[in-house]
Amino acid sequence: MPFIHPLADVHSKAIGQNTRVWQFSVVLEGARIGENCNICAHTLIEGDVIIGDNVTVKSGVFLWDGTRIEDGVFIGPNATFTNDLFPRSKAYPDAFRGITVSQGASIGANATLLPGITIGEFALVGAGAVVTGDVPAGAIVAGNPAKGLRYVDIDSGHARDQSMQNTLHDTTRHDTTRHDTTD
Repeated sequence: MPFIHPLADVHSKAIGQNTRVWQFSVVLEGARIGENCNICAHTLIEGDVIIGDNVTVKSGVFLWDGTRIEDGVFIGPNATFTNDLFPRSKAYPDAFRGITVSQGASIGANATLLPGITIGEFALVGAGAVVTGDVPAGAIVAGNPAKGLRYVDIDSGHARDQSMQNTLHDTTRHDTTRHDTTD
């Protein structure tokens, strides 16, 4: 059975066994959260969000519609997820461009992830990074915009100094096409 703090505002019934949702968290109807997760205080999870098993979402994280979080992911405090490339007040895109964080990846505190990107399996995004494009599996990225530093040895979990030259492209997105039709 999940633990829901009495001061949490949870409207979803799809919350897995042994998951903890702490005070001042909001989980909207339709959201799916797996087993053995820890959803810390002051978080928001919209209705079209899927979170796998054994995930930690630290305080100050808002997961917007279209976000997909696979098993074993760590999301650090105040990491910022986005889903609208051209946000405007009262103007909505035809479809939100969610973010996918693949199995075992870690997102550092205060990192910002732009819409529509995928963070590969066991990748690590450094604290404060601004991720503007896909991150390959096992990559360690940091900076603004995020650049590849090295790779994690997925088998051991330790960093290895394999050169990332020619394997990690500039994560800067150059897609400037508007995706809404609002005047």
